[in-house]
Amino acid sequence: MTFIPLKSSKDLVAEAEALISFVSVEEALVMQDTGDADFVDLRVFRELEKTGVIPGAHSCPRGLLEFWLDPDSPYAHELFRRETTFIFYCDNGWRSALATRLAQEMGLQNVHCLRGGLEGWMAAHGAVNPYHW
Repeated sequence: MTFIPLKSSKDLVAEAEALISFVSVEEALVMQDTGDADFVDLRVFRELEKTGVIPGAHSCPRGLLEFWLDPDSPYAHELFRRETTFIFYCDNGWRSALATRLAQEMGLQNVHCLRGGLEGWMAAHGAVNPYHW
């Protein structure tokens, strides 16, 4: 059987980006300083260990997001029951764009994607802490 993609990953990211809200790195830096948002790192553990995390960020690997969001899932996570602003990020913003769209589809309120991801954050000299299990 031959695989013929109906949409590329680039198409999916572009569709998500057209439907979600973004937060600039500058806005996110202020929100972090004031404690006005919960940052959610969607990268896998080896990436967290390699580059570190935004201070105070919660780790939710992208592959677990649906299960952590679903209150009926045995893996439902209390983080997503909070009434807060969520800022999702990954390395460059592609996975977090898809994840932000998914979270909106599942009913999460006040969720935004960090434009430029961790790469943009670090380019703006945002703080990054080593990741510890």
